[in-house]
Amino acid sequence: MILTVTLNAALDLTYWVDRLRPQGSNRVRTVVERAGGKGVNVSRVLHALGHRTVVTGLAGGAVGRALRRDLAAARLPERLLPITGETRRTVAVADESAGDTTILLEPGPVVRPKEWIRLLDHLDRLLPSAAAVVFAGSLPPGLPEDAYAQLVRLAAGHRVPAVVDADGAALREALVAGPALVKPNADELAAATGTTDPVAAAGALRAAGAAAVVASLGADGLIAVTPHGSWQARPPERLAGNPTGAGDAAVAALALGLVARTPWPERLAEAVALSAAAVAAPLAGDFDRAAHAGLRERVDVRPLP
Repeated sequence: MILTVTLNAALDLTYWVDRLRPQGSNRVRTVVERAGGKGVNVSRVLHALGHRTVVTGLAGGAVGRALRRDLAAARLPERLLPITGETRRTVAVADESAGDTTILLEPGPVVRPKEWIRLLDHLDRLLPSAAAVVFAGSLPPGLPEDAYAQLVRLAAGHRVPAVVDADGAALREALVAGPALVKPNADELAAATGTTDPVAAAGALRAAGAAAVVASLGADGLIAVTPHGSWQARPPERLAGNPTGAGDAAVAALALGLVARTPWPERLAEAVALSAAAVAAPLAGDFDRAAHAGLRERVDVRPLP
């Protein structure tokens, strides 16, 4: 079982418009509401691939109850911990004419110190059943900057490898706890290290404590700096669509590769194919199965100098 932890879960609203007109009225053609947040999206992909996963984290208020109902409808097992604050919402506006998406992110509920302690106890009981754990997304207000570092150490106490997908101070603090893998995107990588050279930046994160670093480079695919070598994996073509859940799909593939201990080039090829297939799907947490099957064997994986 792969456990996913989403501390700042969200109820995702996606609006499709024919053409987005800033500072004007926009008629919405289609609306979809579903449970979201990075870890939730990772679990959706794992579930669709036929792998056992459990969603946990924090959820509260009427929005939190709606989120849990959606997970139940999707048959996604969850062990979310109730909190007093109201779970946030996110709004994605998909512009069909431009082929891009604008995203609005609420900050999330304030988490009380007692709720954080309860979550640590909750995870301490769940981790012994996990083969790997994914800690993903932003930290809601009230949590310490070293929240992910504390969670990585908790997982290490159970000998469960941890994947961290975070940014800013949460990412930097997590490094010192020695996660098995961190997966920033290009902007997060540059912000964490102060360098725009992704290979040098990934090496700096490894030196700071991460066992392996895989960075998303958008249309240029992924780079990986690992104990076994460094590679770049590129998709054979660029797919138009909604990139919101592409990074989460890559994390799902990387977590599976971590559990199965597949060779790094194979992990990266799968991560790039799944990420690109997620862009071709309309909603975060989904992927286009035909695109995934067609891309997998055509991903170009090359060693880095």
